[in-house]
Amino acid sequence: MIGTERPNRKELKGKELILFSKQFAVDVRWKSWLHVISTAIFLITAFLGTYFSPHLALKAAFSVLFGLFIVKFFVIYHDFQHRAIFEKSPLADMIMAVFGIFVLAPTNVWKRTHDHHHNNNSKLSNSGIGSYPLLSKEDYYQLSSKLKFRYLATRHPVTILLGYLTLFIYDFNIRSILKNPVQHWDSVVALLFHFGFGYFLFYIGGVSTLMLSWVIPFMIANGMGSYLFYAQHNFPGATFKDNKTWNYTGAALESTSYIKMNPVLAWFTGNIGYHHVHHVNHHIPFYKLKLAMRQMPELQKPKITTLHPRDVIACLKLKVWDPEKGKMTGL
Repeated sequence: MIGTERPNRKELKGKELILFSKQFAVDVRWKSWLHVISTAIFLITAFLGTYFSPHLALKAAFSVLFGLFIVKFFVIYHDFQHRAIFEKSPLADMIMAVFGIFVLAPTNVWKRTHDHHHNNNSKLSNSGIGSYPLLSKEDYYQLSSKLKFRYLATRHPVTILLGYLTLFIYDFNIRSILKNPVQHWDSVVALLFHFGFGYFLFYIGGVSTLMLSWVIPFMIANGMGSYLFYAQHNFPGATFKDNKTWNYTGAALESTSYIKMNPVLAWFTGNIGYHHVHHVNHHIPFYKLKLAMRQMPELQKPKITTLHPRDVIACLKLKVWDPEKGKMTGL
């Protein structure tokens, strides 16, 4: 039963904290379907508005909204892949498989890399699968010039903000196909659909329709998703450990941020800013993350960042882990 904690109970850690959080890890099926249906309606309406609106300014406004609703649906998709919602629902399985292809994050690559991320978040040994790679300062300086360039290019602000091209099109799909085309057949489908539908929009409406109805919304959605994913684990105050000293809940509370947002952005991002709560227990549905934080004292002193330009710049400046200083730094 939610809200059963006692004000004076002892502080919970490790497995006890995860076990206590299970009271919030319950899918309210009608609420989950309400979010899916309403978000789908808003998303389709915004897409149609990018084409049928009578004025360019209105088309542009709908283009931004379309991108933001893609973000909202992606959070729902993300929760579904964690089985936080819609477990054992064949209809949801079909809808989410289609959405994964639509958003350029097909099930095969997304679930494999994201599960790896949760099991290896903030490990210095992490290869970068499912996350942005991070090296210690010493390890970075031991790289060749070519590998240093590649490492810094991966973490460069342009690379992150152009996540539509670098992460979603290239890394999730092209790179996966080149590695294993049979396993990642859905990445082939995703690319064929994405570029095929883009060409259709260009054919019926020219460059302006292609940009406003397709390219710009995906640049907004995928770029925003890439940065949020980066800032959730690359921010001033984040800590990284080797395999011997790493533990799951420690990584959730010490190496995962709470991104403070205004209510509008929090709604469009499906409360993904409460990311430290999500990493404590990824079976908590997105619409219960705020409640879990409010009712669990252990989650109420998170490491915070925001979307203020000052904080965005501070996050993007971080390049390596400095073990002597015990923090992430630039070069």
